[in-house]
Amino acid sequence: MSFSVRDIWFKGYRSLRSIHFEVGDLSVFVGANGTGKTNLYRGLQLIQAAAQGSFAYELAREGGLAAALWAGLRPKNEPARIHLDVGLISDSARYRYRIEAGLVQQSGGAILGNGFLGEPQVKVETLKFSHGGRERTVLERKGPAVSIAGPDGKRRPFGVPLLASETALATLHDADRLADLAAVRRALLEWRFYHGLRTDRDSALRRPCYALATPTLASDGHDLAAVFATLVHIRADSETLFESVDEAFPGARLVVPMPDRMASFGMTFPDNPKRVYEASELSDGTLRYLALAGALLSARLPPFIALNEPEASLHPDLLVPLAGMIVRASRRAQIWLVTHSQVLADAIQDLSGVAPHRVIKRDGETWLEGLRLSGDFAGDD
Repeated sequence: MSFSVRDIWFKGYRSLRSIHFEVGDLSVFVGANGTGKTNLYRGLQLIQAAAQGSFAYELAREGGLAAALWAGLRPKNEPARIHLDVGLISDSARYRYRIEAGLVQQSGGAILGNGFLGEPQVKVETLKFSHGGRERTVLERKGPAVSIAGPDGKRRPFGVPLLASETALATLHDADRLADLAAVRRALLEWRFYHGLRTDRDSALRRPCYALATPTLASDGHDLAAVFATLVHIRADSETLFESVDEAFPGARLVVPMPDRMASFGMTFPDNPKRVYEASELSDGTLRYLALAGALLSARLPPFIALNEPEASLHPDLLVPLAGMIVRASRRAQIWLVTHSQVLADAIQDLSGVAPHRVIKRDGETWLEGLRLSGDFAGDD
């Protein structure tokens, strides 16, 4: 079952006071530093972390819940919480997953709940399913208590209470009763996030990797050589890859030897065509472009790909070829792109007709130009 993201609603997370909008097959967000573009990207990562079982850990890494909460004013009786909500669609079926995290509750100095004082606490989780105009709640969690819908549609307690740091989405396993939950979890785990692919001397991109048939690039890019070898030697489907390399580096050639135990790759350049430069010798920009090619042109793209500032360390001449790879990938996968580069955003618009969303700050909160409170954009009519 393949899912696409229909809409998101993020509330109370860093600069995202409350923002809700529909998501297309190709979404491009462009804006200056400090407008909160990365918070939009990071909100999606946290939803995937809920499926992985690392939601509380990821918030703790950000400095804890107090650091991640919206710091502006909120209604007097509204609790301090992070609210992340995503709508998914598969064929005619729709799912909505929501998670809320809040601060630990205390009474008379005692901690209420089954967690530690400083940890982010999962307060609410719900999963709803709708089809043919009918909606049912598959999962409902309030604090440690979880109820699930049985085959008759009635909700029953699941059983074991969850710890404050655990997510029901990652923890509950019951193939007979939780097929919808399992399907959503699998869909979220298939997402790929590519941000800050390391190109330093110790980067995994610069080293050979085990020769295993690899259809999709890992988020850290460590299996890039195997992705290239799979395209060239197993799928025999490397024409687009080689064209994208030649477009970015005219006259250069990507060299992918038939692997034995380890897979590797290199490049030749027109000024010295007989010399193969191994991955360890390539410039940061060249290696980063190749990693993005692996992410966007691999044999099997994940259903959802998020890119955060992929233009970093790339020469300006590489932005138009990068735009071409992004647009090609959007025909096979849903793409979410956050960028500083107006040049990249404009090139994508020229190739696809998809206008970028401009990210702005409005009274301290992240917003998108033209976004209406209904969740659609002025001009969509």
